[in-house]
Amino acid sequence: MTQNKLQTESRLGQAVRYFQRFTLAQRWEHTLLILSLSVLLLTGLPQKYRDTSWSQALLSSPEMVTNVQTVHHAAALVLTLEIIFHLGNMIVLMIRRRLPGDMLPTWQDVKDAGEMVKYLLFISGKKPKFGKYNFEQKFTYWFLFFAIGILAFSGFVIWFPIQFTAIFPGGIIPAAKLAHSTEAIVTTLFVLIWHFYHVHFERLNLSIFTGKLNEEDMKTYHELEYDRLNKTGAKKEVKGGKK
Repeated sequence: MTQNKLQTESRLGQAVRYFQRFTLAQRWEHTLLILSLSVLLLTGLPQKYRDTSWSQALLSSPEMVTNVQTVHHAAALVLTLEIIFHLGNMIVLMIRRRLPGDMLPTWQDVKDAGEMVKYLLFISGKKPKFGKYNFEQKFTYWFLFFAIGILAFSGFVIWFPIQFTAIFPGGIIPAAKLAHSTEAIVTTLFVLIWHFYHVHFERLNLSIFTGKLNEEDMKTYHELEYDRLNKTGAKKEVKGGKK
């Protein structure tokens, strides 16, 4: 992840400052993640609930079953390639010593979570201040990191049962099916209830799509990062002769 940059745009005659939050590559990754997971969900649920009327209507013939499975496998390959790219990019950044630790959980995140609970319960009137990423965003990232790992591994076990049972005991197949379907439901509920609400519905944060966040939201939701970047940005402006 790159360091945030300051941008200034004119809106109705007033200068509006923006902070760059995500690179173009990160935004494409997020888009592919949404699309691939959505297709996997839409093609996976009918296969999981084969006894329901709506599933039987959709999977009404062997050809339809094959088509749905083909689309499901294609989306799985896209997601797998994205995982490989994400991990490969992390390894390259680690080798170059350029991987920031902004997304790594710390003890401060535990404290912030406790302070937020007290704030929401009106026990404390002080809302915690956050840096580049708050504890909710870190929790979402690492939850999805491990959830997608479980989905990918269990999915390939189901897809290639002969190859995997040549290495592992036969019980790995029913275990993979249970893990795959259960994790898919848990991940879907988590994304819809937790992630979409807190990020896109509660305050319509579209920075993962636009790549930038306006100054007002930066002050409100990432005050510590705003203070740090504001000082850095001010120094840069003085260097460039701007006010």
